[in-house]
Parts: sequence; C-alpha cells; structure tokens
Amino acid sequence: MPRFPEFRPAGVIPATLLAFHEDLSIDEAQTRRHLRFVARTRGISAITVNGHASEVHACTFEEQQKILAFSLQEVGDAVPLINGIYADGSLEGARLARMAAAEGATALLVFPPNSMSAGGHLRPEMALAHFKRIADACDLPIILFQYPEVTGLGYPFPTLLRLLDEVPTIVAIKDWCADPMAHERNIRSLQSLARPVNVLTTHSAWLMASLTMGASGLLSGAGSVVAEQQVALFEAVAAKNLVAAQAVNDRLYPLQQAFYSAPALDMHNRMKECLVMLGRMERAVVRPPLMKLPAAEIDGLHRALQAAHLRT
Repeated sequence: MPRFPEFRPAGVIPATLLAFHEDLSIDEAQTRRHLRFVARTRGISAITVNGHASEVHACTFEEQQKILAFSLQEVGDAVPLINGIYADGSLEGARLARMAAAEGATALLVFPPNSMSAGGHLRPEMALAHFKRIADACDLPIILFQYPEVTGLGYPFPTLLRLLDEVPTIVAIKDWCADPMAHERNIRSLQSLARPVNVLTTHSAWLMASLTMGASGLLSGAGSVVAEQQVALFEAVAAKNLVAAQAVNDRLYPLQQAFYSAPALDMHNRMKECLVMLGRMERAVVRPPLMKLPAAEIDGLHRALQAAHLRT
C-alpha cells in the first residue's frame, strides 16, 4: 500500500542533493541530514531523489536503490518521495520503475532517454514505447520531464498530447521547455484537458514569471537551498499578492543569477557549495566529470547568499 495513495504532484517539490566523501563514495549521513532539513520546510508537498540534483547520471542502479531506500527511511513517512527514472534504454527504465515501486516511492519522474537525442522527436512511437514500458512496470503516477527542443530531447507538442492521452498514469509534467510561449501554452492546454495534467515548472531562473502563468507547482534543485523562499513565492503568487511575490523574488534573484549562469551543468555543483557555506553540508564533493568550482566562483556564490539575506 503506497504511503501517500492520494498524492497528486503539485505545489513546491525540492529535488535534493547527494553528499559524497572525498573518495567519491556516497556520504549517507550527510545526505540524510540534508533530507531532514529540506523535509522540515513548511509548505513543501514532496521531495525528489535520484534526479539531476543528486547527480543521478553518475550513480549505478545499486546506488540509486540505496539512495531511495535510506531516503524513505529518513523522511518517507513525513513527505511523499518522487524517484527519478534516468535511463537511456526502456528496459532499464522499467527496471528502475519496478525497483522504485518495490522500495516504496510515491511517484516517478521520467527523464527522456539520451538515446533519442539524434532525431527521436521525429519518431513519436519511440517516446510512446518508452513511457508505456515504464508505465506497465508499476502503478506509480508519472511526472514526464519535458526538455527544451534545442536539446533534441523535448517532446513536440503533438507527441506530448499523445503521451498524455495514451499513458494515463502520466499525471504531471516537469516543464523545462525553456520557451516562455511554449511554457504558457503547456500550462493553459495541459491543465485544461478532460483529464487535467499538472504543469510543474522547473524554470527556476525566472521562477516568478513562470508561476504567474498559472503553473500548478514547481520541481527544482534550487529547492535544496531555498525551499523556504520558493514556498513563500508560490504562496504569494497563488494569493495574487504581487508586492509580497516581488519581495521574495528580489531575494531569489542574486542566487538565480549565480546558479544558472554558464556552464549550466554546474548548477547543482553551485548549490552544493552554498549548502557548505550555510553549514548544512560538510563537503561540496562532486563526481567526475563534474569538477570543483574555481575559488573566484565560490566567492561569488558567497556574495549571492549574502545578497539573498541567507546567513553564512
């Protein structure tokens, strides 16, 4: 029996980071500490593990299973846990889905397979086969991760509609289309379907603008650092309190500028450094090919935290 059987992805959903020892092994104690801190944030609706923020690309199947298991032990009774399904092949994706269901995850976040980046958007049947195989592997609700079209991994809008129609366990999308016009179309169209599908924005670099378009929630790695501020912004926008929303946005702005500068692949690296400065994590170790940030950039993150009025 699922721990949260009525869960529907909406609201503020942080994606947590993964702590490592200096030898690059998983630091379970520090990761549990981080999970506890985030789970105590008033107003969040769930937590995501085994996502981009936790460097899922660098973790084996066994490590992902371990991460989900100890995350459930630590906070699984307090908040729903969403498990990322990051796999280039559909068989592996289904294997991960079965594992997540068996361990006790509440929902799945399904990434697009990197194997489709060389023209998969021209073959919608490939996306359909991938999601159907994962959906057939378990009964958990699915959040579809929508990428920017420029990556070659974004599902064209007609394909997206087919997926939602033919795979009824897809109940939400994590929208990273990176196009304001497409984002607003997704919000208006998908949330108005006969079977509404929630849009969770992950446009954390312009979060206030995105939320004012009407997204049902947000799913963001930045929530590993600023979940409290994200809740405040989400609630202010929902209450149509522009003054309050702008005040929160003014605090988030320096960190958004720092987290999401080029190269984008370092965004979670930067968030981990901020957790160290805030005293919430002991080390900012990342697994290769990610590398330690230069000292000058770490100094810039410190200034951004101060500008955001977060104590270091």
